[in-house]
Amino acid sequence: MRRATHTSLALALAALLMLGGCERPPVDSVQHGYRGTGMDQLYNPRTLEAQAAANQVPEPLPAVSAEGPRAKDVFKNVQVLGDSSVAEFTRTMAAMTAWVAPEQGCVYCHAAGKDLSEDALYTKVVARKMLEMTRHINTDFKSHVADTGVTCFTCHRGQPVPAQTWFSAPPHRQTAGMVGDDAGQNSPAKTVGLTSLPYDPFTAYLSQAADIRVVGSTPLPSGNRKSIKQTEGTYGLMVHMSESLGVNCTYCHNSRSFSTWDQSTPQRMTAWHGIRMARDLNVSYLEPLTSVFPAARNGPTGDVAKINCSTCHQGAYKPLYGASLLKDHPELVGGTRVSVAAPAAAGATAVQSAVLFFDVGSSSLAGDAETTLAPVIRALQSSPDAKAVLSGYHSAAGTLSQNQGLAKQRAFAVRDALKAAGIADDRIVLEKPQSAEANLAGEDPAARRVEVALR
Repeated sequence: MRRATHTSLALALAALLMLGGCERPPVDSVQHGYRGTGMDQLYNPRTLEAQAAANQVPEPLPAVSAEGPRAKDVFKNVQVLGDSSVAEFTRTMAAMTAWVAPEQGCVYCHAAGKDLSEDALYTKVVARKMLEMTRHINTDFKSHVADTGVTCFTCHRGQPVPAQTWFSAPPHRQTAGMVGDDAGQNSPAKTVGLTSLPYDPFTAYLSQAADIRVVGSTPLPSGNRKSIKQTEGTYGLMVHMSESLGVNCTYCHNSRSFSTWDQSTPQRMTAWHGIRMARDLNVSYLEPLTSVFPAARNGPTGDVAKINCSTCHQGAYKPLYGASLLKDHPELVGGTRVSVAAPAAAGATAVQSAVLFFDVGSSSLAGDAETTLAPVIRALQSSPDAKAVLSGYHSAAGTLSQNQGLAKQRAFAVRDALKAAGIADDRIVLEKPQSAEANLAGEDPAARRVEVALR
């Protein structure tokens, strides 16, 4: 009898130890979809309390007049905020100091004892590029940030370097055993929730443009290029997104069919744009700064620090829980990658991109192609430094080589149309054919398109 009691106590103690990895109650649940579908979000009140303190929004500086001389006419070397009034420009500089370097002050970017216009410190060059990036986000990625927008504080939170950035992981070569390469796996890292998934889910998806895939789009294996390795990489990125936003998978997906878009939540589309935003910012704004940063500030492979979901979100489903600093800093909206010299017609917007659709199996331009390309051609003619970047998309189903060849021919057709309009060949950049989203059938126009972006 005594032995049985001891055995029961031992088992109970073992059970308690096994529960050590679980969170103690209470844990709140919030229904996020239709009843009975398991579309719930779980929140730990203790975690939310800690996050609330980390997501406090600073009080804005007092508003100033937008009237008066422009900053570019009073100060030297003002390349981004030159159209702001002197008062607005000075207020923005003070806000940036509070957001990024409150302890270091102005001398974090401006060398002490030198003219403020000089680019003597690398931090000033980086800060200028980050201002351009911030305005680009608030203008061109409303599909992700909406009207809430971002400011320097969204990422920096009062620190010169954002707390959450990433570098490409160096290859980890096995020195013993039969396997010479672990494929970047089985080395638990915080980036993937301490799992055995690939510990660098960022280079392939947020710097390069690898397909984010889990399952094939056809019932039979013919043409199915979705491997287990792709799935593991995708899951690594998804774990990062879940951890970064403090949400479950069901925040975006219906767990009965993760890949099905018409059963997913609206947040999945916001996340889709967010992935492309992060990739765009890394490639267009951060990676070009690699040589600007001191070598000691770069990563183990020599790459610059880059952004991912946690850089802005930092554990919250919306950065700063949706509070907007942008409404107090309208000067951080505006500016695009292409500056068109000729003034646009009243009420018109400078063209930054165009999409041309093709008939199934055809590489011939559609009848409306001339109309679609006309604004792009005018923008290129008005901005001699701009280039047209062509990206041909093909269906994810079918034979890869045939699909890529057709996408390439479609891009060539668009290139030839631009050249025929007088655009020089060296101003047209052809990117590699890309696979359309897995949920698009080959008959869907979006699976047979060419995108034209001005840069």
